[in-house]
Amino acid sequence: MSPNLLVLGGTTEATALAAALAKAGIDATFSYAGRVERPQEQPIAVRVGGFGGVDGLARWIADHGITHVVDATHPFAAQMSAHAIAACERTGTPLATLTRRAWRAQDGDRWSVVPDIASAVAALGETPERVMLAIGRMHLAAFAVAPWHFYLLRLVDPPDEPLPFPDCAVEVSRGPFTLEADRALMERHRITMLVAKNAGGTGARAKIDAARALGLPVVMIERPELPERREVHTIDQVLDWVHAGTERGV
Repeated sequence: MSPNLLVLGGTTEATALAAALAKAGIDATFSYAGRVERPQEQPIAVRVGGFGGVDGLARWIADHGITHVVDATHPFAAQMSAHAIAACERTGTPLATLTRRAWRAQDGDRWSVVPDIASAVAALGETPERVMLAIGRMHLAAFAVAPWHFYLLRLVDPPDEPLPFPDCAVEVSRGPFTLEADRALMERHRITMLVAKNAGGTGARAKIDAARALGLPVVMIERPELPERREVHTIDQVLDWVHAGTERGV
């Protein structure tokens, strides 16, 4: 059976995988969650929007003859990843997660590791800080309970509603970023603390390196826990997995 992949995407790695699949002539569909206003064009078929939970995803997999699912969503897209695990188990569809290796603290890093967003808010403390929030837009409202801080927000799209902070600035940009640019950004806004999710990889690491270079403390949010699943870290590993399964008649 010829492979027919569903790529749950939105990340840099997902886009690279789409290019590799197109080059290899492998049928595939790239799925965006729909949270980005200007998604990147892809060289394979694209769908945008949710599936309707586990039931909807399982039905879509069956209806479209999907032979393999690759979860290449952000490491913090826990709900989508959990739905993919459940839907693939229900339909008997092989699933692999293309994920970035988590960052690890290096000499000179000043990390406070916390388990979730609420803990990150608490870790900012009562003394006013100039905080760079590099966490995307979904959890910004959680920090409104600490309005005494200045917040620098880095977003992929301009905000479409008023921000919940009395003192903030918005930087609209899309990675990958560079150490030099992120250091200059932090210096320009006189940042004293960084809040980041442990997304891993290289495209978003520059802010971590810039904080280390400037001696700034970092509140690092750990990745959510998910059920055990097959994880791969390179495009070649995905292609090897697909070809191996096809040879076995999966």
